[in-house]
Amino acid sequence: MRQLLRTNHVTVRFAGLCALDDVGLELDHGEILGLIGPNGAGKTTLLNVLSGFQRPTTGEVELDGRQITGWDPPRRARAGISRTFQDVRLFPNMTVLENCEAAVVACGGTWATARDRASQALDWFDLNQSADVLARDLPYGVERRVGMARALCARPRVLLLDEPAAGLNDEESAAMGRTVRQIHEEIDCGIIVIEHDVRMILSLCDRVHVLDHGVTLRVGSPEEIRTDPEVVSAYLGAEAMK
Repeated sequence: MRQLLRTNHVTVRFAGLCALDDVGLELDHGEILGLIGPNGAGKTTLLNVLSGFQRPTTGEVELDGRQITGWDPPRRARAGISRTFQDVRLFPNMTVLENCEAAVVACGGTWATARDRASQALDWFDLNQSADVLARDLPYGVERRVGMARALCARPRVLLLDEPAAGLNDEESAAMGRTVRQIHEEIDCGIIVIEHDVRMILSLCDRVHVLDHGVTLRVGSPEEIRTDPEVVSAYLGAEAMK
């Protein structure tokens, strides 16, 4: 099967620091791929490379077999790559609904389409009561859900999630995992998710890609990752992997 999204020998250097070293990542059509590793492993840098916010020093990025390494973030978004950020980055003086509508228009949709898609996204994340609230007035947990809803409004072929459960409690984190699975089934997109909640990753993902110090440590099924001694040693320890 030809991969939906892949990197070929991607290396990223910042001055004397090698953030990624010859990384090859593959996302299949319809797959949920977890991306885990300790702090500083290069996870967000890799998401930045995939979404166009970081040009690799060497290596290539392909979308459905097409080379997109030189494409900027807007062009990648129009081609179907959507992402969230650790710090959400909503438009603070726009309402929740307007934030979601803007995502559709930015990817070439009409305002009529934008309203329909935004309304559906608010339904997915139980945000209807917050539709007219300014983004700057949202509590943290709601803000994160809006960021997810906005990313989905463009009906992406690839959805990149950077720590969607960060700052959430156990119950909220579990609910976020269920929502990601539901959305994946409804819009049939490939998903890459970075998350420090290892239990969420192992229960949600079809495969897991482990980075450590900018290199690929292991790629495998959740069960293979859960029982891999090198992953347990390099990541958070045996208790985190149970």
